[in-house]
Amino acid sequence: MTTPWYNAERVQQSGSVVLKRWNAERQAKRVAATSDKTIPISEGVRGSELYDWMTGGLSSAGVTVTERSAMSISTVFACVGLIGGSIASMPFHIYRRTDDGRDRVDSPLWWLLNEEPWPTMPAAVFWEYLITSLLLQGDGFAKIHRKNSRSPDIKGFEALHPTWVVPVADGDQLLYIVNRPSTEQEIVHQDDMLHVPGIGFDGRRGMSVLRHALQSSGGVALAADRYSAAFFKNGARPDFVLQSDKDVSAANVDLIRETWSQRHQGIDNSHLPAILTGGLKVAPITLNSEDAQLLSTRQYSVEDLARVFGVPTFMVGHHEKSSSWGSGLEQQSIGFVKFTLGRHLVKIQQEVNRKCFRTATYFGEFQTAGLERGDIKSRYESHRIGLGRAGEPGWLTVNEVRRMENMPPIDGGNTLLKGTPDASTSATSDQQPADSTAV
Repeated sequence: MTTPWYNAERVQQSGSVVLKRWNAERQAKRVAATSDKTIPISEGVRGSELYDWMTGGLSSAGVTVTERSAMSISTVFACVGLIGGSIASMPFHIYRRTDDGRDRVDSPLWWLLNEEPWPTMPAAVFWEYLITSLLLQGDGFAKIHRKNSRSPDIKGFEALHPTWVVPVADGDQLLYIVNRPSTEQEIVHQDDMLHVPGIGFDGRRGMSVLRHALQSSGGVALAADRYSAAFFKNGARPDFVLQSDKDVSAANVDLIRETWSQRHQGIDNSHLPAILTGGLKVAPITLNSEDAQLLSTRQYSVEDLARVFGVPTFMVGHHEKSSSWGSGLEQQSIGFVKFTLGRHLVKIQQEVNRKCFRTATYFGEFQTAGLERGDIKSRYESHRIGLGRAGEPGWLTVNEVRRMENMPPIDGGNTLLKGTPDASTSATSDQQPADSTAV
């Protein structure tokens, strides 16, 4: 029998059999090299990864701070939701650099970055998930899925939980070991992974906010919340005592305490009248200083946690102190975008540009104008100045202004007003030039 000219293994699968076999052996060696690493028990000191794993992230307040418990704090939930939601609401546009500036271009990536990066996740949820991972775990990961191994075309971005991803150094590059639940382990090259690290990036990972900033302030907030819940849950809290002139046996003491607890414990029973017999009298006990300062402790936790995320307290419902960012909505919004969102937006934009475009010609950018818009009166006043007010030269066309307000262009709206010779730079007149075009 003659040997067939084709290879049965080769025709049963796509791609190169030799290349796939070599890649599988290479990945197996890398996985073995990373899995063989052990950590001696003697290195399990406070602040190490082993200590955090053994204690479950136990804070100095004696409370475990995890992703789930941290998000149960209203201030943390509000800060993470505010930052993530703000970034998720921004459009991400694609541009081409030109000699005189830039032009907005149509790109297949626009749909992925603004509508549906992955079949199971819309873009707003994708960005919010990435920012939540960045704010709490210190890193945001998303695998870049390409059409095939040799194509630069991207077909989707898959968000990954930070606990699934282990970055390892491979010379001057990074490889990412991905351990999805109930799936085989996968190794992803750095060119196929969006990795947005937080503060303190050490070449592999950013510093986890849960393990660092929230270990103290988050633990105190959780302890205060639990103490408050227990304080109000127990309607029979010891802010009074029952006195009797007669001797009461231990059995009767337990019976009186149990009966009182059953009839008066809880919010629903807290205002029921008490009936005392057998010579019992009520003697009130004032709250100690720790209980009296509970409210102020919780208020300070709001300021402390908001400081961790760089969010002004008035944006999370804490209005006791005035903002130093200005009195108007426009000034406050601009400050929030500039000082809080800006540090995250720049890192995301640079990561997308260097992984998806890899060229200086094209780039993507978040549009923050929607969050920086002031009240309608201030916007219209700035539009009038840009168009050219009282004969002054304009630097905006009518169609450019209409585009800012999400309105369609009009015929003749692309003309830039040059102003009149007798126009004064200090003019304050509200009159438009006679030959101007109305918005």
